[in-house]
Amino acid sequence: MELHQLRYFVAVVEEGGFTRAAARLHLAQPGVSAQIRQLERELGQPLLDRSGRRVTVTEVGAAVLGYARAALAAVDGIRHTVDEFTGLLRGRVALGLVSGAALDAFEVPALLAAFHDDHPQVEISLTEDTSERMLAALRGGELDLAVIGLAQEEAPPGVSLRLVVDQPLVAAVAPGDPLLTPPDRVAVPLAELQGRPLISLPRGTGLRGVLERACAEAGIRPRIAFEAAAPAVLAQLAARGLGVAVVPALPPDVAADHGLRTLALTDPRPRGRVALAWRTAGPATPAARALRDRLHTALPVPAGGNEAPAGPARDHQGLGA
Repeated sequence: MELHQLRYFVAVVEEGGFTRAAARLHLAQPGVSAQIRQLERELGQPLLDRSGRRVTVTEVGAAVLGYARAALAAVDGIRHTVDEFTGLLRGRVALGLVSGAALDAFEVPALLAAFHDDHPQVEISLTEDTSERMLAALRGGELDLAVIGLAQEEAPPGVSLRLVVDQPLVAAVAPGDPLLTPPDRVAVPLAELQGRPLISLPRGTGLRGVLERACAEAGIRPRIAFEAAAPAVLAQLAARGLGVAVVPALPPDVAADHGLRTLALTDPRPRGRVALAWRTAGPATPAARALRDRLHTALPVPAGGNEAPAGPARDHQGLGA
């Protein structure tokens, strides 16, 4: 029995057929099939049922599958341990990122490129999704790390955080909007947005979660007229007079460039926060831990921000997807 035979067997089971398994392994299909038949002859039992359109495991194959995966995981663990001592990293890291303007403050592609240059044997996969789905993937082990918007007052259970963005949310409107009366007004109570068409990121995003929680605290129900996944689109819609965009704070000159005026939101004062997140137990592989440490060092820290283990989080939180 050879390790490569076990690897081929697991690949065929996971891919549901020899063709896709061979493509995944970068091998010729006949070679994969021959090696598994040799394994079956050595064990004296068929491991795979080839009679249907999709290859499935036999009863014996199902019993063997767990041991095969454990053996391969043990070998990978040995390699990772040795690599740690030699300074060589291998493996795969799955990273999730919020979309939109939340990432403009730091160049994640450049950070990943530098990490890849230092550790070329590490395969990096990148996912862009809503914070809600990425948190579920992080807790489920599908992601090793994620840069997410935080939407809850309580930090997610089992997740540790390090803030990278912490900004107040504001109401952005076109010049001439009724909220700008009197002209020198700089803030607006959230309750004044009752009945106004609001422009926001979609459900499942950190910013949307913050807006909904803040409105509930203010005793109003938000009327979401427009949704867009990119904060820049929110600004464009507001500049056309289509509603009030709830966005992270913009410098006056940036707001003016978008044709907008901004007002601070009060009663309550919602804040938008983005954090680097990982399971509190720690990333599972040395490669994932190394990337976490690289991001931990390179990403900015907002004033007063720091690493926060799972537990209560302050104020309303969330930004971006």
